[in-house]
Amino acid sequence: MDLSIVIPIYNEEESIPLLLQEIRDAIVPTGMSYEVICVDDGSSDGSFRLLKELSEDDPSLVSVSFRRNFGQTAAMQAGLDHARGDLVALMDADLQNDPADIPAMIAKLEEGYDLVAGWRADRKDTFINRRLPSIIANGLISRTTKVKLHDYGCTLKVMTRDVAKDLRLYGEMHRFIPAIANWSGARICEVKVNHRARQFGVSKYGISRTIRVILDLMVVLFIQGYQVKPMQVFGLGGMLSGFAGFCVCAWLAIEKLIYGSPLAERPLLLFGVLLIIVGVQLLSMGILADLLARTYHESQGKTTYTVRHRVTGPGFNPTSPEQDERSAS
Repeated sequence: MDLSIVIPIYNEEESIPLLLQEIRDAIVPTGMSYEVICVDDGSSDGSFRLLKELSEDDPSLVSVSFRRNFGQTAAMQAGLDHARGDLVALMDADLQNDPADIPAMIAKLEEGYDLVAGWRADRKDTFINRRLPSIIANGLISRTTKVKLHDYGCTLKVMTRDVAKDLRLYGEMHRFIPAIANWSGARICEVKVNHRARQFGVSKYGISRTIRVILDLMVVLFIQGYQVKPMQVFGLGGMLSGFAGFCVCAWLAIEKLIYGSPLAERPLLLFGVLLIIVGVQLLSMGILADLLARTYHESQGKTTYTVRHRVTGPGFNPTSPEQDERSAS
């Protein structure tokens, strides 16, 4: 399988037939073998029923249905889990993404990139409730993750299988896919794509999502910097807080012993004790977080690194006894 196209679907019954036809028109001329994985995220209309009917005449169509609405991120992760292609494309089902952009994005990917993200340079959406929150979110994410992209909110992306299978998406983290891929050393670029006005239904996005983006961004930043070394952030905070509390209490002790200053009614004493307690708690959290990080990696066989290439000589035989003896020595 050359290409898997993953499409989260939520109440898009009217768009589905047109979208699948556009995908055929875009991909069939390339000669690539492909599959379209449509993940129905608990739609309340006839989206999944229509998908089942269409799959009877379309062997390239794979339909997955959730028991209830789990959200776009969960639908994307389910599609990635079912994908079999050497390349994986993500796109929306509302016809605003243009499947005709996929071949050009694949060509860009073959220049040596691991992920190509779409950039809706001429976006056909309202400014206040769609483009303004997107501008704020894009600037915030780019500055904090150090992965500079114009449009994190564009679902249309193409990536290699290695990158796709390494993704683990939770919450609203589908918009952070480039930043998450960047953690493992993926080469990322951005290309301008066509963006079209919505033809059917209503948008599921709004300005309220900016708040959720900020909350998820805090999680992303912590994972990005301290997933395998949480003690460095909790421990540093604990040491600073504990040291500050010790200094405050030491100064108060000097005042009491040398100058006889009363301490019973001084809030500074309580503040110093509080700093010491917080320091101990942060150090304890750091130890627990470090243990959890080790358990997370070791229990699932996850490594703290990723390998891009592995090259061996012509005489290399990993099962050779001589090779094993040399390795042991």
